[in-house]
Parts: sequence; structure tokens; C-alpha cells
Amino acid sequence: MVLLTWIAEVADEPLVLEPADRRVEWETNTWSLGAAEEDRTSLSAPEVVAAFERTALGIRERIRDLGFSGVATFYVWHDEQAGQLRCSTGSVSPDALPFSGTYVVSDALGPVVEGFLIASEPGVTTWSDLDDVQSHSDQTGPEIRPLRVWASSVGT
Repeated sequence: MVLLTWIAEVADEPLVLEPADRRVEWETNTWSLGAAEEDRTSLSAPEVVAAFERTALGIRERIRDLGFSGVATFYVWHDEQAGQLRCSTGSVSPDALPFSGTYVVSDALGPVVEGFLIASEPGVTTWSDLDDVQSHSDQTGPEIRPLRVWASSVGT
């Protein structure tokens, strides 16, 4: 259950809220969390969701103790390419998260965690999952699904 320990530790890691320097926030406050196969099979999505919710509460308390009076968001997403759950805190609202691509904010963390837990070989794309380029020659391009992100308000 190493994953649950790592999620809990995020609440105590260094935290920077600097609206004028979002890059420093991103570099300091972003965490990548992986899990061994045994963790993936022994953990349930509700256990992982509860751990992230506790972490969000801990971060909210820390932000209050710091006296920060602005908007802040703790958010979690599944980086399928890296095979990791990632989380971060930023002095932004959920509609202004620092993703370069399209994303959808959800109040349900379960689907994000489930996608991570069921990934049989995280970060690996099998040959059978790759599309034949020739069969798509008449299409405009592959359909791009927006990134699903769970967000929790942790600021004022």
C-alpha cells in the first residue's frame, strides 16, 4: 500500500503559492505517483480516492495556516503515457489549470483512479493498440479525448 503512503505525504511536501510565478508553483507542487502491480491489484478506487481527499483537506489547512487569501486548487489526473497518477496545487481556479491541451474538470475522482488502477502495463502501448495508419488515410486525424482532471478548491 505504498501508493496510499505517497499520497498522504504530498500534503506535507513543500508548497509554493506564487500567482506571479506559476512555473515555480508547478515545479514545486507537482507530484508523480506510480504503483507496483501488487498495489494496483490490492487497492480499490475508493481507498485511493479517500487518500487524495484527505490530502486535499491537509493542503487546505496548510494554505489557511500560511495566510494565503487567494484562489487555490488541488488537482489530480492520470498520465496514461507515463503510467502515473499526478497531482498538483496551484493558485488558479479549476478552469485555468496549466494544461496545454484540452481537459475536463470532474468532481468525480473515481474514474481517474480506476483508469490508473486497471492499466495492465502502465506507460506501455501494445502493437495491437496502435491503429493502422493506412486504414485512416481518409480521416482528418485521430479523435483526441480531453484529459479528465479531478479538482478540489483548497484556497479561500
